[in-house]
Amino acid sequence: MSPFTNKTALITGGTGSFGRTVCDYLRSQGAGEIRVFSRDELKQELMRIELNDPRVKFYLGDIRDRSSIDNAMDGVDLVFHAAALKQVPSCEFFPMQAVQTNVAGSENVIRSAIHHNVAKLVCLSTDKAVYPVNAMGMTKALMEKAALAASRGSDNTTISCVRYGNVMYSRGSVIPLFIKQIRDGKPLTVTDGDMTRFLLPLRDALDLVLFAFENSRAGDIFIKKASACTVDDLVQALKNLFKSDAQVNRIGTRHGEKVYETLATREELVRADDLGDYFRVPMDDRDLNYGKYFTEGSLAESVTEDYHSHNTYRLTVPEVEALLLSLPEVVAQINEHFGRKA
Repeated sequence: MSPFTNKTALITGGTGSFGRTVCDYLRSQGAGEIRVFSRDELKQELMRIELNDPRVKFYLGDIRDRSSIDNAMDGVDLVFHAAALKQVPSCEFFPMQAVQTNVAGSENVIRSAIHHNVAKLVCLSTDKAVYPVNAMGMTKALMEKAALAASRGSDNTTISCVRYGNVMYSRGSVIPLFIKQIRDGKPLTVTDGDMTRFLLPLRDALDLVLFAFENSRAGDIFIKKASACTVDDLVQALKNLFKSDAQVNRIGTRHGEKVYETLATREELVRADDLGDYFRVPMDDRDLNYGKYFTEGSLAESVTEDYHSHNTYRLTVPEVEALLLSLPEVVAQINEHFGRKA
């Protein structure tokens, strides 16, 4: 029997890319009730019509409003916290909006889950939370800290975080943009072709979250090991698949962008458990005796390297092509581009 059978699950940000995917998975696993919480009434209505499943209940609200999340949380067994402001440029221009949603809103979800004795809560984070240079990453890093701080005093609710890189073809992914530019016959806008980025299909992000649910202890952070590629190799792979000779316009690094992304710091890796496909970073369990923070250290940190997109496995162009062809959305775009039937 699935651990989700007959359970009541809440998905914040449930109409987004990840929310839709985990909702479909929970339906397939016999969940008793799935609560989709978001602030977008149109997306909720379209999802309600498409699914036509009485087990899926829709809750309109905003995680900034504790009362609305409390209303959705009552009677819930499991929570997937995916609601967030994720667009780097938007968060740069409106950083306090990112703070209110990603930090204060997440704190509302965490405290509500504890108050309602939810069994497990998994909070979704990002590689941008590691050594953050933009407001989105900074606020997601604080979300992680809030979750781990709450874990220290939570006896009935197991709170953990998952951290992964760019989800391919999700909202905000560069892949749909490049495909649109190719299909429209326009030049591809590339900031820095030597940048590297982790590539993660949505199915792998789901696997990471499910692994966290089954294996988490209080305050754990789970990290999915992932391969990476340069932006230039991603562009070349897409051009090959679409048989395109589109020009590439190099516009330079945008404000808030990194040359490479980091999934785990060396400080985390020193105390992490290597679980094969994943790293588990346990909570720092030092108490409020601040003296330990000044007197305890680890010599291993000085010789351990961060885990980032420059030193992980680097995909070749053919390997990037194969990964892209594993995505139904990309295959559908290719078939439409060449006038093929699905």
